Amino acid sequence: MPEGHTIHRAARDHRRALSGQKLSVISPQGKFSEGASLLDLQFCETVEAIGKHLLYRFQNNRALHIHLGLFGRVRKQPLPLKPPKGAVHVRLASKTHFVDINGPSVCEVLDQSGVDALFHRIGPDVLRADANPDISFQKIQRSTLPIGQLIMDQSIMAGIGNIYRTEILWRQAIHPEIPGKAISRHAFDCIWTDAAYLLAIGVKRNAIVTVDAQLSSKKRSGERYNIFGTVSCPKCNGDVRHLEINKRRAFVCDTCQPLPNRIS
Repeated sequence: MPEGHTIHRAARDHRRALSGQKLSVISPQGKFSEGASLLDLQFCETVEAIGKHLLYRFQNNRALHIHLGLFGRVRKQPLPLKPPKGAVHVRLASKTHFVDINGPSVCEVLDQSGVDALFHRIGPDVLRADANPDISFQKIQRSTLPIGQLIMDQSIMAGIGNIYRTEILWRQAIHPEIPGKAISRHAFDCIWTDAAYLLAIGVKRNAIVTVDAQLSSKKRSGERYNIFGTVSCPKCNGDVRHLEINKRRAFVCDTCQPLPNRIS
């Protein structure tokens, strides 16, 4: 499943290509024909991301809501139109570009009340200027679940996926198994700030980069992690332990991420 930086990058690129224009909206696959007809030839006001969700907002007070899930994919290409590649659920076309969306887990048209309900259901998104981190902290403080599970809960903090979870907690020397109620405000603020920083880098580079030496580099590089998927810690040379949190694999250096009663 794409992490939040991928969705925000798509929203940015699609906003540039589609917003401020009347769009042709069709369903080449045929399964979304009714929804597409509600949006076809309507004026697209903007495209935005919240967590791992895309919203294409139209002037008729409707929005196309997309969640890619595990297998969905979006492709933006310049005109001229090309034959659909695979089973394209919905195609949006402007005067200059078209966007094909394949295999989303959610593809629906929402009215304003539906959009409001979506925003109410999703937790604050670390990449959005309107996010309120206090809401996330209050939910974490009330929970006995491990922080490594809570920051991946999209109803608590939106946008963080499996790789960012491991990397952010390692960078902040926070053990993923510490219960939420033991996380201090200072520790939470460090998690939030680092998440916003790293995901913004991800939007810019279209890759997950969490290694300090690579973050300041101007050279293009692929994805670079510290301990995710590794066997030894780059800081202490100790073993990296593999564990499962809520049925997702995670990684921790028990030396650099001690498990005390409370962190500050």
